[in-house]
Amino acid sequence: MIPWRIALSTADEASVKDPILLVGSIEDNLVKAAHLGYDAIEIHMRENDPLDVNRILKTVEKTKVNISALVTGRLNTIGMCSLIDDRPYAEEAALKGLYRYIDRAHKLSTDLVIGWVKGKIPEGKPKAKYMYKLARNLSSLDDYADLHQVKLFIEVINRYETNIFNTCRETLDFITQHQFKQLYVHLDTFHMAIEEANAVEAIREASHYLGYIHFADNNRHFPGDGRLDFFEILRALEDINYQGYISVECLPIPEREVAASRALNNIKDLCEAL
Repeated sequence: MIPWRIALSTADEASVKDPILLVGSIEDNLVKAAHLGYDAIEIHMRENDPLDVNRILKTVEKTKVNISALVTGRLNTIGMCSLIDDRPYAEEAALKGLYRYIDRAHKLSTDLVIGWVKGKIPEGKPKAKYMYKLARNLSSLDDYADLHQVKLFIEVINRYETNIFNTCRETLDFITQHQFKQLYVHLDTFHMAIEEANAVEAIREASHYLGYIHFADNNRHFPGDGRLDFFEILRALEDINYQGYISVECLPIPEREVAASRALNNIKDLCEAL
């Protein structure tokens, strides 16, 4: 059995409707994660949030809790820009913001999740035009990320939230077609429960292109509080020799640290049973 490193979602602030388990400063969340028994945290943040890199790295060293990834969604949901935006200034803002994220990821020795900031294709508009723009911008980011040795995880999100990269196959085809150096598939079991005919086979199909995975049950509660078969999902990860993080990104139900604790216990129990 691979001793996977388990992470959980964090942010400086979040509502109970957000799939974020710990809220507070990065340093405080590192300490909380260590107390709960996690190996790492992922950080949902803006590209221009205040960041004391030295203090964070000292806390990482003290707690032995790493940073699994920086999540860029707020550049879209709050910053209101995307890589395929029809407004040139908004497209440029998305690129500049992601360059800043890459800089931060490099300083923190971590990687980057690119999800919502990919954007949505406007209804009725030609898909090819926007996919060309997306490929061009991701190629620029890929080059920059390669210089800084930062991996870019392209998140697969369900059709009710976006209309680009809804399935593993679609995302994998895009990445392999353009031969990116630092782009990888990022799967999420909640989204897979909606889109994939067979989540286990999708994981196997991703194989060595799988760079990151989120765990949440089909109802977006903590793993084990719904109907997904996480034993088979873990077995598929073992079959492809997945070496990345398993990050719990679920709703804080019944309460943040309770959900975090139950998620970790369930995952560890299943790992021991493999």
